[in-house]
Amino acid sequence: MILGMSTSTFVMVHVVISLIAIVAGVIVMSNMLGSHRVPALTGIFLLFTILTSATGFLIPPLLTEKLLPSHAIGIVSLVLLAIACVALYGAKLSGMWRWIYVLTALVSLYLNVVVLLIQGFLKIPALSAVAPGNPPAGPVFAIVQGVVLLFAVIVAIGAIRRFRPL
Repeated sequence: MILGMSTSTFVMVHVVISLIAIVAGVIVMSNMLGSHRVPALTGIFLLFTILTSATGFLIPPLLTEKLLPSHAIGIVSLVLLAIACVALYGAKLSGMWRWIYVLTALVSLYLNVVVLLIQGFLKIPALSAVAPGNPPAGPVFAIVQGVVLLFAVIVAIGAIRRFRPL
């Protein structure tokens, strides 16, 4: 039992939270490229990305005595999200806080997508067949990760240049 739910129910809630965060993040990212703010959706993206990082620490395989890569991703994501929230809500995107917000928000989104990819390759049999192992390995996984990273870098550069909300 985790927070009054069976482990499988909790994991399902965690996955749904993650998917909401990713979908909201992609829409927020798209709007950044057009220099548009979507305050409600941005709040959903930030909140659900914080929730997915925080709830990930409660899943039983993560309750170990040593630091796992998933812990490191969660910690980095939470630090980035804290900075993004300060930049957006505290500093109101003034001056350098605009690009700091864009970068920290988009890197947090990227990390969430990386975890989605890893879990997909671990849990979907067709993907596990082409990239076996835990964590997944092999050229297919490396190519997918490389494409996602390249896309994230291009979008981040574009968003930093274009996102100038009024």
